[in-house]
Amino acid sequence: MRFQSKLKVPVLLIAAALTIISCRKDILDTVPNDRLSEELFWKSENDAKLAVNALYTRLDSTNVLAWDAMSDIAHTNQNFNTNAYIELGTYDATSPKVLSEWVLAYKGIRAANYFLDNVDKVPVTTPSLINQLKGEARTLRAYQYIKLASLYGDVPLITKSIGIEEGRSVSRNPVNEVWDFIDKELSESAALLPPSYTAAADKGRITKGAALALKARADLFAGRYENAAEAALQVMNLNVYDLYENYEKLFSYAAENNKEVILDKQFIKDSYPNNVFNLLAPYSQTGSSSYVPTRSLVDLYETSNGKSILDGTSGYDERNPYQNRDPRLKFSIFLDGDLLPSGIVFRPRSDSGTSDAIGNTYIASTTGFNIKKYINKEDYASPSNGGINIILLRYAEVLLTYAEAKIELNQIDNTVYDAINKVRNGRQDVKQPSIAIGRTQAELREIVRRERTVELAFEGLHFFDIRRWKTAEAVMQGPVYGISYVKPDNTLTTVQVVAVNRVFNKANHYLWPVPQKERDLNPSLSQNPNW
Repeated sequence: MRFQSKLKVPVLLIAAALTIISCRKDILDTVPNDRLSEELFWKSENDAKLAVNALYTRLDSTNVLAWDAMSDIAHTNQNFNTNAYIELGTYDATSPKVLSEWVLAYKGIRAANYFLDNVDKVPVTTPSLINQLKGEARTLRAYQYIKLASLYGDVPLITKSIGIEEGRSVSRNPVNEVWDFIDKELSESAALLPPSYTAAADKGRITKGAALALKARADLFAGRYENAAEAALQVMNLNVYDLYENYEKLFSYAAENNKEVILDKQFIKDSYPNNVFNLLAPYSQTGSSSYVPTRSLVDLYETSNGKSILDGTSGYDERNPYQNRDPRLKFSIFLDGDLLPSGIVFRPRSDSGTSDAIGNTYIASTTGFNIKKYINKEDYASPSNGGINIILLRYAEVLLTYAEAKIELNQIDNTVYDAINKVRNGRQDVKQPSIAIGRTQAELREIVRRERTVELAFEGLHFFDIRRWKTAEAVMQGPVYGISYVKPDNTLTTVQVVAVNRVFNKANHYLWPVPQKERDLNPSLSQNPNW
């Protein structure tokens, strides 16, 4: 569905309405042609397919890249960005980000509910198709509820279309009820969906594997480890997915729709583009460095012998910090000396005299690092007209979810080591040493968390991970650091981002507040503790 999924909702619905109107000669000229009439729609299976296509526009897109910039592994580079308030811990119930995520999620839920409430009006000739479309819609609705439950805890669980007045009196359901609903929805949706699609036009549609992988994610987030491990194993046993051979190319145009991708947001230049290049690329590449990596993340990448840089036997050289490191470091982050898409060399040191130098402009990275994932030379000439798909869920996450869930259950066996080691060395260009059997639960917990952080960096998961791990109160405190380099006087200096001091209050920051605007509209909405 690469083309159909690109259409924005109003355009899609207007096009459908106009098509129907043009085919009905008995329709009076007074019927409005700028909106969709329910009397004219829901007449064919194609109508149902068009309607479910519109739901895909509600999936996260480049906004997924912002989540990790509100965690310890990345930084919101411009302090006027509304995400900066989350990162710094200075937000409250009136903050724009707190409101926008609530509103966007419920818009997606409302659209899915509308589809599910109306699709049975369609005359059915292919029941399997209608069931498939229902499975897609229910999965897309569950996707939104995963985000809501993770951010706000208790939220209204709305499963049918409601009017404005009814919406002003809904209350929050306990979060466990929301997780119950998500788990059940995704299990039932998976049974309605095919393992894969053969038609090129269906690329990007929700599959059985996508529903099960989202179930594994949801159950992991909810701490339901037995269910998470079982769902992840079901995905693994489908034998549909595997790791892509080259991590370096995983986020390139050449690798789109590869065997590792389980769910993505599909884009196409000119018709339905994204601005990921402009958002992430260095200033010299006509990018805005909106979100940049931090030293905290860079230091997590092991040396090539599989040891932490803090291990005195690792061979780490602080004066040559990027040599002999886990290859995923250089594949994920632009480092000093890297070749940029335009062909010039990245030189972020403040004394380099380049446009990417720290302090040169507010658009230059303040840490001296830039995100490399999704930055393709094909987009250099037109940085806001990108067509690269944004991956929302891939097989490496499933493997690590399985491993983490089994570790938390203390059901540690060879399958746990196999899953972790496959991510560490199952690609042609990533060959980190295997984790040897015999580690304790505590050791494996630390290993899988580090592996998840470096493997999935900038893919929108770490923000949620540090909250469910309850480590945010430790890692989201104090200054933000960037590159280290040797000065002309041969001393080593480390960049500290100016005027940034993170604060994380464990009394209330593990959940966002319910947006004040929503509570003003609906007095039945309670507030989270200490907000």
